[in-house]
Amino acid sequence: MEPLVSILIPAYNAEEWIVETIDSALAQTWARKEIIIVNDGSRDQTLEVARRYESGSVKVVTQENQGAAATRNAAFGFSQGDYIQWLDADDLLAPAKISSQVEVAKQCGSTRTLISGPWGAFRYRAKKATFPVTPLWADLSPAEWLIRKMGQNLHMQTGTWLTSRTLTEAAGPWNTKLLGDDDGEYFCRVLLASNGVRFVPDAKVFYRITGTSRLSYIGFSQKKIDAQFLSMQMHIRYLRSLEDSERVHAACVQYLQNWLIHFYPERPDIVSQARSLAEELGGKLQDPKLRWKYSWIEKLFGWEAGKRAQVVLPGAKASLFNSWDKAMYRMGINR
Repeated sequence: MEPLVSILIPAYNAEEWIVETIDSALAQTWARKEIIIVNDGSRDQTLEVARRYESGSVKVVTQENQGAAATRNAAFGFSQGDYIQWLDADDLLAPAKISSQVEVAKQCGSTRTLISGPWGAFRYRAKKATFPVTPLWADLSPAEWLIRKMGQNLHMQTGTWLTSRTLTEAAGPWNTKLLGDDDGEYFCRVLLASNGVRFVPDAKVFYRITGTSRLSYIGFSQKKIDAQFLSMQMHIRYLRSLEDSERVHAACVQYLQNWLIHFYPERPDIVSQARSLAEELGGKLQDPKLRWKYSWIEKLFGWEAGKRAQVVLPGAKASLFNSWDKAMYRMGINR
């Protein structure tokens, strides 16, 4: 019998786009699948919309609001699949995404192999998604994957992975204490339990950019800043458990340097911890610099004003792009 794939969709206030997400799950060419939607106490019509799809293969569950990590854990608890496909309630899967990955997984002959694929970002019109190739789009060992991610400041979107139940259970539950970067920390543990990553070029995922409301946006939230640094410490510990070499130390120091600006200077406690950790790794962190387009604000109004502009203005720009793309989408203009 072919393996069963569980498509798990945590949903919170997603009524605007969850129809497209569920449709993309139903459209998967892999026939043997179950779809589990867990409504995390949405205050809009998400639950009502999702319940229109209930059937023998689509299960809808609701709970009081507990956060994304707890909702994913709940969804996995209801699943029966041999493989797990995580899918956020605003993202989309290409029709052959799962089938192409399952076929590769069967060729590998091991449930310890983690399967990945490419992802492209879009706003409202999926046809406008772009797929910029990164060094993570390759067959890699767990250590090499993490070195590239951390040293080059790269990211792999949650929906790209197809994870066997064996790996999912070995990794353990999502960390409900992490308000941000819970996906980064979770897939570190999946990687640690795996024997490597196989990249499937045809397994495309469409990642919706929703502006500053998205879970991954840090901004000036102190809780998200704390969560980010906690996740970073875990990343470094996980990688060093696989390989504790000079190249690992260099990648970890660069990782700390890349993210230092999110803590500097407002959180001297975290900055001090980051500097100490870098020194332990044989490196030294430099004071962060603003991007060139905001340096003039720093010269005129000071560092804090420049940093605030660097954090806030891209969000305002993204909001304008979202409004434009939404208007084009509603008019049926897909070019």
